[in-house]
Amino acid sequence: MPPAKTDQLDLWAESGLDGDVQVMVDFLLPTGIYIQMEVPRESTIQHIKLLLWKEAQTYPLFSLLGEMEGHMFECVNQAAVHEELEDETRRLCDVRPFLPVLKLITRNCGRAERILDSKIGVLIGKGLHELDALQDQQVKDFRSKMKRISEEKMQRMQLMSWGEWLRSCYSMQLETGSLENLIDKHEGVIKITMHYDQSQDTASLKVSLHCTVTELMDQALKKWQTTHGPEEDIGTRSDYVLRVSSRLEFLFEDHPLNQCKYIRDCLLANESPHLTLVHCDVVKAMFEKEISTIGSVLARKTSNPPLPLPPKKRPPTQLHTCVWKVHSLFRINLVKGNKVNAEDAAKIQVRAGLFHGTELLCKTAVSSESSSRSEHVWNKTLEFDIPVCDLPRMARLCFAIYAVMDKVKKQRSTKNTHLNKYQTIRKAGKVHYPIAWVNTMVFDYRGQLKTGDIILHCWSSFPDELEEMLNPIGTIQTNPYTENATELHISFPEYSTQPVVFPAFDKILEKAAEIAGANDSMTMGRGGKKFYIELKEIMERDPLSQLCENEKDLIWTLRYDCRENFPQSLPKLLLSVKWSKHEDMAQLQALLQIWPKLSPRDALELLDFNYPDQYVREFAVNCLRDMSDDELLQYLLQLVQVLRYEPYYDCALSRFLMERAQSSRKIGHFLFWHLRSEMYMPAVSVHFALILEAYCRGCIPHIEVLKKQVEALNKLKAVNELIKLGTIKTKTKQAHLKEAMMTCLRQTGFIETLSDLQSPLNPNILLAGVHVERCKYMDSKMKPLWIVYNNKLLGGDTVGIIFKNGDDLRQDMLTLQILRLMDLLWKEANLDLRIVPYGCLATGDHSGLIEVVSSADTIANIQKTSSNMAAAAAFNKDALLNWLKDKNSGDALEKAIEEFTLSCAGYCVATYVLGIGDRHSDNIMVRSTGQLFHIDFGHILGNFKSKFGIKRERVPFILTHDFIHVIQQGKTGNTEKFGNFRQYCEDAYLILRKNGNLFITLFALMLTAGLPELTSVKDIQYLKDSLALGKTDEEALKQFRQKFDEALRESWTTKVNWMAHIVAHPS
Repeated sequence: MPPAKTDQLDLWAESGLDGDVQVMVDFLLPTGIYIQMEVPRESTIQHIKLLLWKEAQTYPLFSLLGEMEGHMFECVNQAAVHEELEDETRRLCDVRPFLPVLKLITRNCGRAERILDSKIGVLIGKGLHELDALQDQQVKDFRSKMKRISEEKMQRMQLMSWGEWLRSCYSMQLETGSLENLIDKHEGVIKITMHYDQSQDTASLKVSLHCTVTELMDQALKKWQTTHGPEEDIGTRSDYVLRVSSRLEFLFEDHPLNQCKYIRDCLLANESPHLTLVHCDVVKAMFEKEISTIGSVLARKTSNPPLPLPPKKRPPTQLHTCVWKVHSLFRINLVKGNKVNAEDAAKIQVRAGLFHGTELLCKTAVSSESSSRSEHVWNKTLEFDIPVCDLPRMARLCFAIYAVMDKVKKQRSTKNTHLNKYQTIRKAGKVHYPIAWVNTMVFDYRGQLKTGDIILHCWSSFPDELEEMLNPIGTIQTNPYTENATELHISFPEYSTQPVVFPAFDKILEKAAEIAGANDSMTMGRGGKKFYIELKEIMERDPLSQLCENEKDLIWTLRYDCRENFPQSLPKLLLSVKWSKHEDMAQLQALLQIWPKLSPRDALELLDFNYPDQYVREFAVNCLRDMSDDELLQYLLQLVQVLRYEPYYDCALSRFLMERAQSSRKIGHFLFWHLRSEMYMPAVSVHFALILEAYCRGCIPHIEVLKKQVEALNKLKAVNELIKLGTIKTKTKQAHLKEAMMTCLRQTGFIETLSDLQSPLNPNILLAGVHVERCKYMDSKMKPLWIVYNNKLLGGDTVGIIFKNGDDLRQDMLTLQILRLMDLLWKEANLDLRIVPYGCLATGDHSGLIEVVSSADTIANIQKTSSNMAAAAAFNKDALLNWLKDKNSGDALEKAIEEFTLSCAGYCVATYVLGIGDRHSDNIMVRSTGQLFHIDFGHILGNFKSKFGIKRERVPFILTHDFIHVIQQGKTGNTEKFGNFRQYCEDAYLILRKNGNLFITLFALMLTAGLPELTSVKDIQYLKDSLALGKTDEEALKQFRQKFDEALRESWTTKVNWMAHIVAHPS
């Protein structure tokens, strides 16, 4: 890798600050000629090539170069990888070569395809040549299959009508919960501000909330004709579509207005919805532009078809042996270990275990001790107490390499100090230190038992929980950084002269039928009333509850009872199957064929690591097909994370996500970013790159749209790094740095890249250009950027975005997703607690975006504004109520207090259930409409901040006297209002309890995401305790009431903490 440049500002980020827009570049020509010349750093690669061609004419051997179009540049990029600059519309400052050296190389044929490959590689953050170079048949098979499916998808898209295309890309979000109270409150009518596209005119319409989109459009056109007369005829309803004015979201035909989420949000906020009649020609032009993009790629690919290959002789069908016929015990040969990072005195051992999910299939096998210094050679067979015929299809072989020390002693070497965390003391004073782990599947992706020699490059970072030093939940990918990784050489034996394969699905069902036939005289397991009661108690337990062996046996015996009476408890049955007996596995698969379909929410649990069987996961994915697009978006974060549990690239889940993403632009957008943001992680980079490549090939028009977003984020990162460097190096005054930031944002390259793009936070919002004067950077450690955009679709409207670089936003993203789900569950139960789950999106390694909530301020600022002394600010109980009075007068104040009461109840319950810590007056905000909401979720699941070993936060949730003062409308004895507030809290808590299993499942699915405060099942135990799962509603409510009273009693400690915070952070 080239040496890092630490002594100067990034060559490509400093542009414009010193007025220097030129950069000296070295050009290497294929003729052996070297040219050095200055070029504008903002220029496109195409323009630079033109300048070079002009200059090269004055040098020798120019005539040998040939046509300019026959050449392209190559550079070494920031990741120290050779990158071919096939897409010449990119600017040099966006390409950001590691050093300003460009090599001119001769182009190969198939340029159209190479440009597409180059664009996809740049977009997904991994060059496709890296995937081409992988000597892995599974990768090749997956890519060719996905390429074929994607091309078919693009061909189908060409046959779409513009209306079908519009629905798939920009459909309106719908909500179906009851709205009776709200409709009554507004007397069944709503006032709509109607805009007419390509006209400055607006009209105000009062319509029934039950009227359909079609009826509304008719009224809007009628209103136009009434006000403008027949001479200004603008056509009929069929000439128009209806759009939300501020975003790319269209309302279609027969939906009643009260089902549109945007309309509901406006009703709740007492705002008038703004809708725009858009002429169909505008939409058709958008559609035709996309279709021509697809056409140009597909046409160019088919215009030069390769010459047909001579017909292949069909090879004879390969003979193979069914795994069920191999009765010998499973074994492997442990050959040797290299590059084992251990102390000289340590003896090295290897432990191996066979797992199905988290279940150990048989006793682990352990090698002898090796005390060699460099290479540890064993050449020993490790035998497992399980016959090959009983190996489940998804069995994984897990290895741990560890050091055995004679006794605990102070470590002189700094090599392995981190291992102290993992030490396990064994009998006779021996201590075992884990050094490395690695996992591999027993069957390959085609279902063939592995044979032959294999080198496994191990991982050295360990999770908090280990299963006998093994890490079964870890990836089955080997460490791609092979240079320094510990190597384990193993060999799989051959059990037959023919390949040993796992039987096809129809053979499994035949086996089950054969077993059922043999047991025909026995009745299918059915239990009496006593067993039913016991079974019911087991089935109603939460997902974290362990089953004992007797309970597993009971469930398996009464599996047909389970199907009839407790179908949603399929996970517990699956945990009771003896996967190490192929007969039981076959019977389970037959039962699964007649198992009732689960609701999507129940089916999510089956995608957890505990359920690795491919047919079980296919069953789960089939249940998810019933999800609407909005519901799928709600759980997309988890569905992307559980791709980590999939051992093979081509699986039901990845196919399902691809289908849905290519059918809905919004799902495609978020699938792209959830995958793209984790491309820096070595364990998933190949898997995620393959899915991203397949998505891009199946949605070619989306490539340019996403590319614009990636480029814009790179520019924001450059600005952020400029500010960070300015503060470290020169201690520059804030005003100078802000000026430098503005200068940067006003440069041509920055203006063009940061304008006219879809917001990564919400692709339905079009960002026109940056409102530079209103941008700033914030004063916290990582210097986040506060960027204000003009909304392209609605003049005068602005959109605020915070760009963070250096903070891991994934935990915030998860917490906000769960808050959104809580809001949904409360609304389903007709309880709207006015939650503000603002947008948050991780876009890369410790970087991402946060939506700015308009018209809101922190409690700290509200208190400081009304108080002369910082220390007194926290104790000023009137400050908040006075602020709301300033913002709202008359009836609006009563509405604002109601909004405050509802939202305060929602966040009290949510922060208690999720164990959200580090709550102070700078991360609780209030909107001018009265809605209270929390921000910054760096501490969750009870991981509260402590100082000097003492937990600073002693209250279950934040409920201070100034909050109560607002809830009681400033009247001390207003017990009725406070009673209502308390009732909201209790109702909200009980609703969440009913959905406790869903919350546990969603957190469990995130376990391998690598979030700092969600690393083991112990962390999720917090949810089980806070929701009092396993207790009756009465017991749970009693516990919650105690916590509520405690929060009330301890509110003075919150005030003291807030005072300390305000004094420590005066700005």
